[in-house]
Amino acid sequence: MAKIYLFIVCIFFADACFAQNKADSLKRDTTRHLSQVTVKGYLTEQPVLSVPASVSVLSPAQLQLQPGASLVPALNTVPGVRMEERSPGSYRLSIRGSLLRSPFGVRDVKIYYDEMPLTDAGGNTYLNAIDVNSVQGIEVLKGPDGSLFGANSGGVVLISPVNRYNDSSYVSGGVSTGSYGLFHQNITLQNHTDNNQLNIGEAYQTAAGYRQNSNMYRAFFQADDKLTVSQNDQLKFLGFYSDLDYETPGGLTLSQFEANPQLARLATPTIPGAIQQMAGIGQKMTYGGIVNEWHISDRVRNVLTVFGSYVDFVNPFITDYENRYEGTYGLRTYFELSGEPDPMINWKVNLGLEWQQTNSDINNYGNAGGVRDTAQTLDKINTNQHFFFARYLADINKRWHLEAAMSLNFYDYKFRNVYPNDELNFTDRSFTPQLMPRVALSYQITNDFIWRASVSRGYSTPQTAEIRPTDHTINTSLEPEDGWNYETGFRIRNEDESMFLDASVFYYDLRNAIVPQEEANGTTYYINAGDTHQPGFELAFTDWLIRRNNADFIRGLQFNLSVTLDKFTFANYQENGVNYSGNKLTGVPEQVIVSSLQVRLPESLYVFVQYNYTSKLPLNDANSAFAAAYNLVEAKAGWEHRFKKTRLGIYAGVDNLLNEKYSLGDDLNAVGGRYYNAAAPRNYYMGLNIGF
Repeated sequence: MAKIYLFIVCIFFADACFAQNKADSLKRDTTRHLSQVTVKGYLTEQPVLSVPASVSVLSPAQLQLQPGASLVPALNTVPGVRMEERSPGSYRLSIRGSLLRSPFGVRDVKIYYDEMPLTDAGGNTYLNAIDVNSVQGIEVLKGPDGSLFGANSGGVVLISPVNRYNDSSYVSGGVSTGSYGLFHQNITLQNHTDNNQLNIGEAYQTAAGYRQNSNMYRAFFQADDKLTVSQNDQLKFLGFYSDLDYETPGGLTLSQFEANPQLARLATPTIPGAIQQMAGIGQKMTYGGIVNEWHISDRVRNVLTVFGSYVDFVNPFITDYENRYEGTYGLRTYFELSGEPDPMINWKVNLGLEWQQTNSDINNYGNAGGVRDTAQTLDKINTNQHFFFARYLADINKRWHLEAAMSLNFYDYKFRNVYPNDELNFTDRSFTPQLMPRVALSYQITNDFIWRASVSRGYSTPQTAEIRPTDHTINTSLEPEDGWNYETGFRIRNEDESMFLDASVFYYDLRNAIVPQEEANGTTYYINAGDTHQPGFELAFTDWLIRRNNADFIRGLQFNLSVTLDKFTFANYQENGVNYSGNKLTGVPEQVIVSSLQVRLPESLYVFVQYNYTSKLPLNDANSAFAAAYNLVEAKAGWEHRFKKTRLGIYAGVDNLLNEKYSLGDDLNAVGGRYYNAAAPRNYYMGLNIGF
């Protein structure tokens, strides 16, 4: 821990040493201010500096610096966020410890695609359906934020499929290739006229993977059409189709991981292996909707969203073969009333609701070497989730920023066994409606220094994958988790906005935490594990040590730093006579440091280097096994040039430069110690982008 603090101190000392250089650069620079970072997640666009919440923004420029085959490196630069990829296409995403309840996929995090929920009514999110190059910006709202977004206790992620700052007409494309069979290609067309902006994108990606049984394929198509109906009315049509297939190699024991990390999960005398069963996932998803923004008057507007999706999901697993057919439809709408302009106070009020229904057919069969066999269990589960929300926002005396919001949440599911019981009627499981309030305040001490504090309640219902997990048993006894989050922090910038620091401390007290357990045959079930205590510290820092210029050899030097420190533990958690109280939270590292340097050189050359330190993390609730700490270094160099109206970029990079042996996506609480999913050693990629 002392080394971490020393590292942070050294970084800020180095930044101070660059101060004079930056001052000289400013004298030669006629552009005094960089583009101000804004956040749109809280219903209206506002500067990040004054938002009284822990918010991080990944811009298109930041995303483009990262390797173009996965969202993992970019999202892991956000303090408090951990994204994993057990094999190509197999994502896991968590915010502030929510990975605890996710053996795979996304749990306890609400994700939106533009204004539409990507997370369905059952709490499932097919984030891996989206191609990385179709993402043109990400906002991460950390900590429970159900006051505007419904049941969640981890946080909210907002994905922008179109760059809202680019309204020109263009055609762009890219192609890249790399180690272990990586190939990625994408094309985007945007046509802008006086009253219409059409954006169409296509992408194709394949990878053989580092391990056995880890091939991946995805074809992706998206469209977004924004129509200005009138001066006061704007209508958007947007959606995508994704066809994804990827193999799942499965977890290894420590001895297997050390001897040959490329192996897929091996067979035992009683259970077949991943290759024998052709373990993998096939996922076809159609998703879309319309968003209408109507300015009824100068002070009143309405946003109405109608959306729907259909998923065809196939999962040959070690013990069975699962088919899921999931249909979701819903709407989200809110009104906004703004007060008359006033030099002392400006206020807004929002009232709205979100409603969605997901109907699932979940069918399990025997798996005869990757071929669907006889029926085991066939179930129907219909899930309904809706909530009403209200929000009051006020800027007082141009110094105080006050937000008070609350939602009333309703959740229920109905289930019926089709086989073997042939039930005729659905059984209903309803939950008591819950209020989720949030109160937040920020104070502008100076024009460039703002303090903030907030209190919010988190509440998360059991999700479909937890109610009906891989053991095929409907668990009606699983209770929601809930808790209170207390947080304070500050943001500071310099005069020209080239330096920005965001720091926060929080304490989250969660009750009835949901955690996975594994049976001897590899199937999973879930339990409520008592309370968790989650104190943490997060810091994000960025600075153009040398401002962008056209005169010096170094045309720009940017440093970024992300620090996550936490001490998450179980409390009042006993299972099968074993007391886990006081143990570290499973799957959560206590320290993560991510730092990077971007160097801009003459002739449109650039170099980007990023370092990620992640401390060891517990692999089971008993804390009897830990994944080792690791140090990752990635580097990328490129050349960008403009020929009249044509833009050309060529780049090459290396990932895991230090050739670390590590696992990125462990199987938590795995029986037999099969925790480890080896990540690739040192690997390379190269590509080009072109635009007209």
